[in-house]
Amino acid sequence: MTTVQRAEAMFSPPAVDGLTVGSRQCPLYIGTSGYSYTEWSDSGFYPAATRTADMLGEYTRYFPAVELNYTWYQMPRPEAVARMAAKAPEDFLFAAKLTRSLTHDIRDNWSQEVNQYRRGVAPLGSRLAAVLVQLPPDFRRSPANRCYLARLLDGLQGLPVAVEFRHVSWAVDPVFAELERRRVTLVSVDAPDLPELFPHMDIVTNPDFFYLRFHGRNRSGWSSSNMQKKFDYDYSETELRQRTEASIAALSSRADRGLVFFNNHVRAQAPRNARNLQNILKARQWTKQ
Repeated sequence: MTTVQRAEAMFSPPAVDGLTVGSRQCPLYIGTSGYSYTEWSDSGFYPAATRTADMLGEYTRYFPAVELNYTWYQMPRPEAVARMAAKAPEDFLFAAKLTRSLTHDIRDNWSQEVNQYRRGVAPLGSRLAAVLVQLPPDFRRSPANRCYLARLLDGLQGLPVAVEFRHVSWAVDPVFAELERRRVTLVSVDAPDLPELFPHMDIVTNPDFFYLRFHGRNRSGWSSSNMQKKFDYDYSETELRQRTEASIAALSSRADRGLVFFNNHVRAQAPRNARNLQNILKARQWTKQ
């Protein structure tokens, strides 16, 4: 079997009604963080020479949801978001990262930018599964940061919000209680086990949905500013099965919907691992009824 044939076999799309796994009580939407990677064509996930403008359409053949990266790099514009959404099926879901100027490079006019962001993602309507507030590793649980986060969540009220902490100082019960009070989802992460990094915790603070992100377990590359090194990791089937048993089963029992995204994008490892997880869950007869 040639390299191309192996890639085609690995990434052959499932039946349309097999994209969403999970139970009737908690359907699971599995996908990847971002979809617009030219290297995914080289790795066989997309057909060779697939144009960037056509990648979302190809992506939706395999997955029922995507986590949008570009909304972190730039403020989303309503017209652009509407054009993008039109390329996906009506039941396809989007999780949109909050723009970096509201999490990493906070500006004085941040409250105005919150309103601008809300307008930007508004065309998604009910297809907006989550707004991902991805906080940086140096965002510690200080009085100033606690105050800012509270005001930011106030500004996002009414949207389906999920918060990902990167610093271990936030892993305390008062934080979880406040998220539960606000009905905001705590993001569970699969990442390297490092002292300063927020640990993996299977805590459901919002019964509407849980949110699980697979970053990879590349300890040596995690501190690198090079994303190709940081997220270069290929989950084994054993690791995915262990996470299914230890986390997904427990989270699913306490939420109405599950969002699961793979962020290890290098060499199309993310879509490959996401497909493997879909198959593992289907083998458990966790198919949507």
